[in-house]
Amino acid sequence: MQLPEQPVAGQPHPTIRRNADQLVAAVDEALLASQATSYRDTTPLPTVGPTPPVPQPGPPPMSQWAIDASGVLKAVSVASLPIGGALWIVGQVQPWALGIIFGSPAVAALAVARLVAKVKDANQNAPQPVTNHFHGTVHHDTRTVTSTTRGVIANTRNQLPH
Repeated sequence: MQLPEQPVAGQPHPTIRRNADQLVAAVDEALLASQATSYRDTTPLPTVGPTPPVPQPGPPPMSQWAIDASGVLKAVSVASLPIGGALWIVGQVQPWALGIIFGSPAVAALAVARLVAKVKDANQNAPQPVTNHFHGTVHHDTRTVTSTTRGVIANTRNQLPH
């Protein structure tokens, strides 16, 4: 007949100790299984593969002269739009409508001039700066102080005129 395991004073119960040992062994096994491994493939990459080329963002590859010329052509084409639009409007619109179209900038200029005049009036009607009045003897000191600094360790001596 086997006696049940008895705890020894100051030591954990044998069952608890056995469970703890099993837990430590399981953790050690899991750590060994999950350790990082690495592999460096040293075979050279192919210079040309079966993948078709992909268009890249930005302007297509071309010389600097071609890029500059395309910019100039774009600017000239955008600048010609208002001129062509104005010529088309003159040929399509009635004279009274042209008067309204070309008169509207003058009306806008008059409105802006009116707004500027109102702002000037508002600034002139703004509160005046505060002026202090003193009653009694006031002394205003107008002496000039000259200073001279010389030496490696600066020593400044201010001299007041007599």
